[in-house]
Amino acid sequence: MAENEKKTEQENISLLDGSLLTRMAEGGAAELRANADAVNNLNVFPVPDGDMGDNMCMTIESGVAALQNLESNDLATVMSALSHGMLLGARGNSGVILSQFFSGMAKGLASCASADVATIGKALNEGVKNAYEAVMSPTEGTILTVAREAVEFAVSNLSPESTVNSLFADLMQEMYASLQRTPELLTVLKEAHVVDSGGAGLFYIIEGFNKALNGVEFAAPKLATAASKAAAVDFSSFTADSVMTYGYCTELLLQLQNSKVDAEAFDVSVITDYLKGVGDSIVSFKTGTIVKIHVHTMTPEAVLGFCRQFGEFLTVKIENMSVQHNETIEEAPTKEADAPRKAYGLVAVSSGEGLKATLLELGVDEVVSGGQTNNPSTADFIEAFDRINAAHIFVFPNNGNIILAAKQAASIYEKATVHVMESKDFGAGYAAILSFDGEASSAEELESAMNEAMQRVTTGYISPAVRDADLNGVHITDGEFIGYIGKEILVSQKERVQAALSLTEALLSDDKYLLTVFYGKDVTEEEVSALSESLSAAFPDLELYTVAGGQEIHPYIIVAE
Repeated sequence: MAENEKKTEQENISLLDGSLLTRMAEGGAAELRANADAVNNLNVFPVPDGDMGDNMCMTIESGVAALQNLESNDLATVMSALSHGMLLGARGNSGVILSQFFSGMAKGLASCASADVATIGKALNEGVKNAYEAVMSPTEGTILTVAREAVEFAVSNLSPESTVNSLFADLMQEMYASLQRTPELLTVLKEAHVVDSGGAGLFYIIEGFNKALNGVEFAAPKLATAASKAAAVDFSSFTADSVMTYGYCTELLLQLQNSKVDAEAFDVSVITDYLKGVGDSIVSFKTGTIVKIHVHTMTPEAVLGFCRQFGEFLTVKIENMSVQHNETIEEAPTKEADAPRKAYGLVAVSSGEGLKATLLELGVDEVVSGGQTNNPSTADFIEAFDRINAAHIFVFPNNGNIILAAKQAASIYEKATVHVMESKDFGAGYAAILSFDGEASSAEELESAMNEAMQRVTTGYISPAVRDADLNGVHITDGEFIGYIGKEILVSQKERVQAALSLTEALLSDDKYLLTVFYGKDVTEEEVSALSESLSAAFPDLELYTVAGGQEIHPYIIVAE
C-alpha cells in the first residue's frame, strides 16, 4: 500500500451518496496521479511528448477541486459539480472523453439524492453513450472500448445481491481485461508493444474508486497545480517599500446557490457588468450553475463580497500582479470590452515565442499557449473566446490531441459562433491563417477557403527518439532523430540536419516547391545556415524560408506548400 494510503474496515455498500462519491473521486485522482508517469510512457511514438497521464490527471483533478468546499451529501449535486469541473478542466482527447463519460453519468444521476446499483448501472451506460457521441469517428481499441466493455460486463453481472462494491469491482476487473486486448484492435499499439494509454488512465481512476470503496483513505490530494507555479515566483520584486501598481489577478469558481438566487436562470451579465466597474481583463461565463470569473482589480475583496451574494466559492486564487509583472507584461494586450464588435476573430494554439509572434503578426487575436506535452483545457479556450469581441471565432488547435477540447469549448460558449478548424498540425493552421480574408462576405465562405488552404500543405516534424522501436518499417534507435508526417514515421538518422534533409525529400515528393522551416529553441544559427545550404543544394528550385520558432519538443517543424 502506498505511503499516502491507509486502510480502514469497510462494509459492503448498498447505496452511493454524495459523500461517498467525493471520497471515490479523490481516490481516483490520487491513484491516477500516482501512476501518471506509467500512463505517459505508454506512448506509441518514441518521442518525448507522452502527456496522456498528465492530461487525464488534470482533468479529474479539476473535478475534484470543484468538490473541495461543497458541503453536500446529495449525489446529484456532487456528481454535477464533479462533472462541470472536469468539463472545464478537460485536456487532450482522452481528457475530453473522460469528462464526457462523467457528464453522461451526471445526466443519469440528475435527480438522485443517492443511487442503488441498478441506477448506477444506467448512469454508467449513459456515460459510455455520451463519450462515444463526443467523437465523430470513434476508434475501437481506445479508452472508449475499455469503458464500453467494462460497463457492459459489470451491468450484465448485476443481481439482487449486488452492492456498490461488487459493481465497481466487476468494472475494474473487466476494464483491466479490456485494456490488455487493445493491441489486438489497434495495429499501432501492437507494433509499439503497448496498451492504450487513455484506457490505462481510466483503469487507474476506477482502481482508485475501488480502493476508496474498500476503506482505503487517501492523503489530501495535491490539486493546486498553480501552487507549484506560484512557488517559483520571485517575491523579491515586491518589497515593504513597493507601491501597488498593477492590482490583483483574481480568479474564482462560484457555485450559485438556490437559497440565494435561481441558480439555473441566473444571468451572469449581472456579475460581468459589476466587474467592468472595478477591473479589466474580464472573463465571466456560466456552465450549468457554476460561474468562472477572471478579473484584474485593485479591490479583490470587493469582488468576493459582491459574488458571494449569489453563491459560495469552490476555488479562489488572488495573485499580486506586481510580482507577476515581469512574466506577463509581454502578453497580448487585452481587448476593450466596449470596442465595436467585429465580424471575425482568430484563436490559435502554439508554444514557442517565435511561433506565437508569427501567429500574432498574421492577425491572430489570441494565442493559447499549448501543444505537445502542454494541451490547453476547455476553460483556456473559453477564456480566450471571451477576450475577443467578434461574431464568429475561428479556432486552430494545431494538434490532433487538442481538437476535442476546442470543440468542447465551442459547444459550451454562447457569446459567439465558434468554428473549430481541424488543424492537426502547426503547418495546416499556419497556411489557413495566411489565407484569412477579414473582408469575406460570410463565415461559411471564409471557413471553406481556409479548409482548402489547409489541404494544400504537408507538415513534417523532427524529434529526438527516446527509445528503440520498429515502426512503419523504420528501425529507430534511442537518441537518433526521427522525421514523421502525421502518424507515419519516415526517417531515423543520427544527425538531425540529415534527418531534416531526408524528411524534406518526402515532403517535396508531390510537386510542392515552397518550404518554411520553423527551428526550435536549441537550434543554433550555424546549424540553420548549414541546413539551408544543404536544402538549396539538394533542391535548387526550392523557395525556402526559415523562422525562429523557439519550440522545445521539435527542433524542426517543416511546412511544404
